[in-house]
Amino acid sequence: MTTGNNRDVPTAALRPFHLAIPVADLAAAESFYCGLLGCSKGRTASRWIDLNFFGHQLTLHLSDGPDSGVDTNLVDGDQVPIRHFGIVLDMRDWRLLADKLESAHRDFLISPRTRFEGEIGEQATLFILDPSGNALEFKSFANPAQLFAT
Repeated sequence: MTTGNNRDVPTAALRPFHLAIPVADLAAAESFYCGLLGCSKGRTASRWIDLNFFGHQLTLHLSDGPDSGVDTNLVDGDQVPIRHFGIVLDMRDWRLLADKLESAHRDFLISPRTRFEGEIGEQATLFILDPSGNALEFKSFANPAQLFAT
């Protein structure tokens, strides 16, 4: 039970989130998320697909219009896309995914690196784009207890 203050919710009590994103081509998006990232497919319709994105529900919605999510902010020397989503993995899984993406010769928006080295919140991070230009970040914390540290 939450008290209205997210800092009071222990990590073990976290519930899956739901996120819906636009895609220009459902088949290409399915190949990327299911084939490359290993997501499993749930319910589908002619214009959307539900996926299991690392235990969370990600819905891909076919969009007929252009989507311009290209604004960035400077974060520890990198131009990070403002609109992005992702997952925090343990370090072993992050390294396996980074190696898999490199072996698949994926272009990185921001290549695998360590951010905030030696500081609170030190993290491994990488950014890629899906086939529709949605930015995804995969990260892992050197000390997982620092996920929400200030």
